[in-house]
Amino acid sequence: MTDQSIRTKAAEDGTGYWSANIRIITISLIIWALVSFGFGILLRPVLAGIKVGGTDLGFWFAQQGSILVFLGLIFFYAWRMNKLDREYGVEED
Repeated sequence: MTDQSIRTKAAEDGTGYWSANIRIITISLIIWALVSFGFGILLRPVLAGIKVGGTDLGFWFAQQGSILVFLGLIFFYAWRMNKLDREYGVEED
């Protein structure tokens, strides 16, 4: 394929690319909000009985778990966007 046909295909598939991109971002933000706000604050009394490393699970999510999940989401997003870029022919050189 020539560069022109790849660019044309990317322009035609722009709506599919951006809808997939927005879907990945939305799912990642929901997971992040659930872990940081939900587990760390709202569900802390429910998680208080479960011990992790000498402290309760709600405190662990509020202090450390949400940060680790956030880092995991960053790596997942980068990996998934590279795969999506290759599918639509807009990857970087």
